[in-house]
Amino acid sequence: MLITLIRPDDWHLHLRDGAALRAVLPHSARQFARAIVMPNLRPPITTVAAAEAYRARILDALPPGMSFAPLMTLYLTDNTPVDEIRRAVEHPDVHAVKLYPAGATTNSDSGVTDVDKCDAVLATMEKLGMPLLVHGEATDPAIDVFDREKVFIERVLQPLLTRYPRLKVIFEHITTSDAVEFVAACGANVAATITAHHLLYNRNAIFSGGVRPHYYCLPVLKREEHRRALLRAATSGNHRFFLGTDSAPHARHTKEAACGCAGCYTAHAALELYAEAFASAGALDRLEAFASFNGADFYGLPRNTDQVTLEQAQCRVPDTYAYAEGEALVPLRAGEWLPWRLLA
Repeated sequence: MLITLIRPDDWHLHLRDGAALRAVLPHSARQFARAIVMPNLRPPITTVAAAEAYRARILDALPPGMSFAPLMTLYLTDNTPVDEIRRAVEHPDVHAVKLYPAGATTNSDSGVTDVDKCDAVLATMEKLGMPLLVHGEATDPAIDVFDREKVFIERVLQPLLTRYPRLKVIFEHITTSDAVEFVAACGANVAATITAHHLLYNRNAIFSGGVRPHYYCLPVLKREEHRRALLRAATSGNHRFFLGTDSAPHARHTKEAACGCAGCYTAHAALELYAEAFASAGALDRLEAFASFNGADFYGLPRNTDQVTLEQAQCRVPDTYAYAEGEALVPLRAGEWLPWRLLA
């Protein structure tokens, strides 16, 4: 069985930098035409000039013969100047601004401590139509890790949209039925990305036979009822849900550690994993819209015109990939067989 799709885009991707960038970029470029690139480097990408420089490094790392367009983002801080937002809006390669609550995830220590400190910036973004990408987790340590998305909706996101009702928002890597219901009830200016690993797995995957660090991500995998809600949303045909892998590479020793990093590496087989999820719901006919159309339409970008083909055939995932400085990168489903493969 073959499935041919308009070439998709990844609307949430971590590419890192330097040798790590060169190691992982080909995995995304072989299947995606474009990707929204996360700005949480060290130091973070907080200015248009830094975004331009990072984009140049990405393009320089692209192997000959591959085509891929990085769509750049800025990292929002408590002190982001309004003028920087105006420069971003005018720049053809900067497409969004990312809100990380301080301390929420990898390299988020420079993130926003209080959204009220960003009022002038958010008002400008609303007026000029610049999308806000939201990592939606409350960071109060008193809140249970499995409740942080729900609490963020109640305490931060709903009040934010009440103050800025026309702000264009992408609620990234949603993980709960609460987020699904919230986005579905919002207007046309609010959308969400969904990862393949949140479509395929619930929180049991982290603890199956022991602690499985390569299934640990933030937001963390949730209960089965939430996974099912995400799968229903992704396969529903609602154009405000679309593909965003949140593929997040980490060296093996930083995942398999006493305090391991959060993030699942899925770029090696992203489309294969999404196809598996959609097939499980009997909804392969809706994969193309989710992967190839909805995100481009929401961002106001042209749809791609070239195509990719998936074959229903067993494909073994390598145990590791080469990473930076001789380190190993362990992909999701390492050493296992996938039921789909992307043809060259």
